[in-house]
Amino acid sequence: MSYKVGLLHLFVQHTSCGLTLNENCDDDVQADMATALDRVVPEDRKGEGLYLHDAEGEDDMPAHVKSSLVGSSVSIPITDGRLNLGTWQGIWLCEFRRAKHTRRLVATIQGEKIEAKKAKNSLN
Repeated sequence: MSYKVGLLHLFVQHTSCGLTLNENCDDDVQADMATALDRVVPEDRKGEGLYLHDAEGEDDMPAHVKSSLVGSSVSIPITDGRLNLGTWQGIWLCEFRRAKHTRRLVATIQGEKIEAKKAKNSLN
C-alpha cells in the first residue's frame, strides 16, 4: 500500500547500534562519524577499568553509550508518496560492535493512503 502523505517511523530493537539521519553522499562522513564517536566514547583497550559492564567484550559498553547518544529511532515525512529527505540525507544504521550481529528494525507508517484506483492510474 502506498501513502500520499504521512510519517515513517523506524525503530531498531537493540542497545548496541543506532539509527540516525546524516549525509549519505561522501563516504568520509561515515568514517569521520565513527572516529568522532570513538574519541567521545573510547573502548577500554588498555584494561584500565573504564567500564563496569564488560562481560560481552571491551566494545560492548561503549556500544551502549554510543547507542544512547545516537538514538534508536528516526522519523521521516512522506510527501507525495516519497520519503521527504534532504538532498544529501540518508538513513544510517550505525553498528557499534566489532563482531557481526543480526539487527531487527520495526517500521511504522501513519498517514493518508493513496487510493487503489489513483495509484493504478498514476502508474499509467
